[in-house]
Amino acid sequence: MAIQANTPSELITIDEEYLDRVNIRREIIANNGNTVHGCVPGGEGPVRELYTYLLTEYLPTRFPTLFKLSDDGSSFTNVVTGKTFPTVPSSNMDDALRVIGETIEEDVFLLQPSPEGHRSVAFMCCFPSGFDPSSKLGKTLVEIHSPVPSYEKIGASMERFFGKLEVGKSVKRTNWSVQTHTELFDCSANHITGDAHYEADEDVDITKTFLRIELQTLTRLPKTGAILFSFKTYLYPVKQIKDEGLGPAFADAVEGLKKGNAPADQAGITTDTGRWAYLPSA
Repeated sequence: MAIQANTPSELITIDEEYLDRVNIRREIIANNGNTVHGCVPGGEGPVRELYTYLLTEYLPTRFPTLFKLSDDGSSFTNVVTGKTFPTVPSSNMDDALRVIGETIEEDVFLLQPSPEGHRSVAFMCCFPSGFDPSSKLGKTLVEIHSPVPSYEKIGASMERFFGKLEVGKSVKRTNWSVQTHTELFDCSANHITGDAHYEADEDVDITKTFLRIELQTLTRLPKTGAILFSFKTYLYPVKQIKDEGLGPAFADAVEGLKKGNAPADQAGITTDTGRWAYLPSA
């Protein structure tokens, strides 16, 4: 999907799955530690800015029935989970990132401009799709996207786009893939690149096959000038897509991957049209 303008009210979204998702995120954070969050020198300012903005301004204003500030403004309460946190972030950036991670569903990466290009200085990512988020920390955009086929064709324009993003003007796009399992936290299974081995004709359980969509946003923080890259993950059963009469359109979209900048098999997605267009009935 092409990049579109985004509004501040859409930076964070909350729906009926919110409580289940943040409970999953809390468990992932507890079990995976530094794989899902981290900060390098230079990232402290952006983490503090994001923490303060979310807990003292954005969430209590945008969702006043779900998030509340104490009368003196010193604490923030998540009415849905019952959790209360100080509005001043901890001096330990991992602690601050964990609070962010169990308060919103969006995964976040913070990037700062550098002579070599925008560099990832902090992240909180519970729902990676086929990559280890900790491996991106401290890297530039070019280094982050080194596994992406043909990224060199768009790398320079991406860097320019990030550099031109103004405070107060955010953008969004969607990204999609297909996965044949139910996991939201997946550091390896969804992408096939390079010399990775896979079975092209492996059996697929359609009941565990999902269209995975990421709603991605880019926003520049006003105080530190850091770029906030955030994304929220949605899973839709492929069976549901077929039942709604969208099977052929979905198959066409998968088939169309062959015509993009990179071969579809390197995206880890089968192009067997029959498999997707004519799914079995329940």
